[in-house]
Amino acid sequence: MKLAFTVIFVCLLLFGLFNLKSFKWLPTIITKLAIGALVLFFLNLVSSYFGLHIPINLFTSTVVGFCGIPGIITVASLFLFFL
Repeated sequence: MKLAFTVIFVCLLLFGLFNLKSFKWLPTIITKLAIGALVLFFLNLVSSYFGLHIPINLFTSTVVGFCGIPGIITVASLFLFFL
């Protein structure tokens, strides 16, 4: 019984991986992450005069890339008040 579930799961997983329509959202996510990282880079250049440094990692790039200006404010306030 476990073997049957494993075989079905692997087949569904492979079908999902090789189905090209399932990857149509991938360029959008990569673009938003890259924009978020660039915004954080330029924010770090400007805010270094004020003593604010926000590390560029997957979490901060995702928040800034998907949320925009509210994401920048959120990440900056988290780093100012908690770190």
